[in-house]
Amino acid sequence: MVKTIFDKSQNILITSHLHPDGDALGSMLALGRALEKKGKNIYLYNESCIPKIFSFLPGIEKINRGVPDHSKFDTAVILDCSETGRTGKCKRILKNIPEIINIDHHRTNTNFGTFKIVEPKASATAEIVYRLIKDLGIEICNEIAYSIYTGIFTDTGSFRFSNTNAEAFSICREMLDYGVSPHKVAQQIYGSYSLGRIKLINMVLDSIEISDNKKMSLMILTQNMLKQTDTKREDVSELINYAEHIEDVKVAALIKEGEKEKNKDQCYHVSLRSDGTIDVSKIAFSYGGGGHETAAGFSTTIPFPELKKEIMAIADRI
Repeated sequence: MVKTIFDKSQNILITSHLHPDGDALGSMLALGRALEKKGKNIYLYNESCIPKIFSFLPGIEKINRGVPDHSKFDTAVILDCSETGRTGKCKRILKNIPEIINIDHHRTNTNFGTFKIVEPKASATAEIVYRLIKDLGIEICNEIAYSIYTGIFTDTGSFRFSNTNAEAFSICREMLDYGVSPHKVAQQIYGSYSLGRIKLINMVLDSIEISDNKKMSLMILTQNMLKQTDTKREDVSELINYAEHIEDVKVAALIKEGEKEKNKDQCYHVSLRSDGTIDVSKIAFSYGGGGHETAAGFSTTIPFPELKKEIMAIADRI
């Protein structure tokens, strides 16, 4: 079915969730390059800033932040996204695009779209994209390989998370045959930090609070911290892991203050991590977000004092 949709489509929009991670970006770039090989016109879109650590990915400069004109597209592919609202401003044009293909591995996926490939047991959306590219009979090249490898590598936490499966290792091993250097990927993502990022990490770590029962940790990232360190929100990727790994902590949360938009309520994004004993996707889903059992998130306009109180109250239920 999906092959039929791609065969009849010429102009294809490919997007993913706001504040994209390695899986979202890798999946977009891999599928985009594959469909270009079939002669399709591709528009890659994500309105958020792209983290600098992913600047090495082939074709990353092709990702646009401007909302496209819906009339240009036959089909839209939404990757690594549990519901259309997580695409941001792009949501308003999707209803006018004839075919919507939903490709994801979050079990909180709302099953939107005219065609769905949702596989919660997949280690990453990039794993699903790999199989799709194979099914479409498209030859994998070095560019696609780097994107697939990076998507799986990051979403499994460098093969440390519980979602790491045999397929993840098998696919990544195959990507090495196409010229992927594991050392290069690891160095780009984890190998270096700007002085500003080090200062930012220090500030965020200093904000850590622990619940009375020691099972919940909370970190705060404000716009003022970003200004003081001349950094961007994207520079805090993986920072929540510090709070997650505190002894006895079951759930870690990072509240990130968004940029204030004129005539709009202040928005916050909350990232949640679990040691595996608590399903944080259920918490995120209750706030309109989504994710996995051990990693999830949501956005909200709940005032900060109330939001902080609600998050810390989670500890009472652990």
